[in-house]
Amino acid sequence: MTLGEFFQFLQQHPFVLIGYFLVVPLTALLAGILGRGEAHLSPWNALYALLVYMTAVPGIFSLLLTVYLWLFERKSFLETDLMTQVLPVVSMVATLWLIRWNIPLRQVPGFGRLSGLLMMILVVLLLMWILDRTRLIAFTWIPFVWVIAILIGLLIVFRWGWAKWFEKS
Repeated sequence: MTLGEFFQFLQQHPFVLIGYFLVVPLTALLAGILGRGEAHLSPWNALYALLVYMTAVPGIFSLLLTVYLWLFERKSFLETDLMTQVLPVVSMVATLWLIRWNIPLRQVPGFGRLSGLLMMILVVLLLMWILDRTRLIAFTWIPFVWVIAILIGLLIVFRWGWAKWFEKS
C-alpha cells in the first residue's frame, strides 16, 4: 500500500479518521477531569505520553505534508484536504491544550524529544526550501561527506540556540 492509496482509503472511510481524532482529545479531557492533581503520578503521565504520541505523530506528519505540498509542489491553499491535512493538526492542538490544562508539557515523558524532532524536521525543510528557491548549482570539489557534516553542524548549532533561547533564566 502506498501513501496515496492510504490517503484514498481514509477519504473513502472518513468516520475512521474522525473517530480517531475525536477520541484522543476526549480521552485527554476525561483524564484531566478524573486525574486532577495527580497528573504527575505514574499511570496518568504514561496515559498523557500515549495521548501526546497518538495525536502528535499524525499531526506533525500532516503539518509537514501540508507545508511540503504548499512549498515544493506549489499546491493551492484551496486544495487542502480537511480530513487528512487539517483535522490531525486541530486534534493535536486540542489534545496538547487539554493536557497542558492539567500538567506542564515538560513533565510528560518524551515530549522534549518529540518537540526536538519537530524542530529538526522544520530546519531541514527550511534549508531545503532555501536551496530550492535560490536555484544555486554548485560544482565543487568538496566531498559529499563534508556537505553532510556541515548540515549536521548547522542542525546542532540551531538546536543549541533554540534550547538557549527558550531556557528559563
